[in-house]
Amino acid sequence: MKGLDTRLSRRGLVVGLAALTASCATGSKRGAPVVAQAPAPLVVPTEPLAVPPPVVKVQFDPLGLIRKPLLDGGLEALKRHEARIPTKDQIYLVDFQQHSSLPRLYRLDLASGEVTAFRTAHGKGSDPAHSGFAQRFSNVMDSNASSVGAYVTAGPGMGAKHGPNVLLDGLEPTNSEARDRAIIIHAADYCEPEFLAREGKLGRSYGCFSVSTADLQTLRPIMGEGRLLFAAA
Repeated sequence: MKGLDTRLSRRGLVVGLAALTASCATGSKRGAPVVAQAPAPLVVPTEPLAVPPPVVKVQFDPLGLIRKPLLDGGLEALKRHEARIPTKDQIYLVDFQQHSSLPRLYRLDLASGEVTAFRTAHGKGSDPAHSGFAQRFSNVMDSNASSVGAYVTAGPGMGAKHGPNVLLDGLEPTNSEARDRAIIIHAADYCEPEFLAREGKLGRSYGCFSVSTADLQTLRPIMGEGRLLFAAA
């Protein structure tokens, strides 16, 4: 009997182990963890960065018509009197070192850098011998001399003596009396081409920036109000 009991015990052990193994195998199939797949990253298309346009530096006076000290002086005056000069699309420069027979009133377009030149007279008091060169300057009433420095255009005017003109206000101690002295831009017969051809120089004003009739017709509408005129010698 003892041998039979031993055999039964072994058989029961084998059957139990088999059942346990089958149970574990079944449980492993049913209880295996499910690993979730990570979602694919969302790719958002990006706009290309805007590239700013290249900065193009304007070349002032590409033909070199204006003396550099005069050009530099005019640009410095534009900065110095910025509050008094609201319109900065163009400036006007007068070179009193040049003979009156030569174009010496320059219009500089600050956007394009282009220059247009006109002839202009100087005052009798600046050239008593009528040599064609302005040699002295004054801000004094009845001196009949031209004044140097920065001016601001004050718009078109109409005078009893000279007719259409451009008004000016002086901005510096060298020309602060310009309005009281009636220093303006006007047309005069002594600035006409016929006078120049006959005399070899322009006539003289009483201190005004006199020009030909044709040039005044060009300048008066574009000079307008609030622009710089800078005169130097």
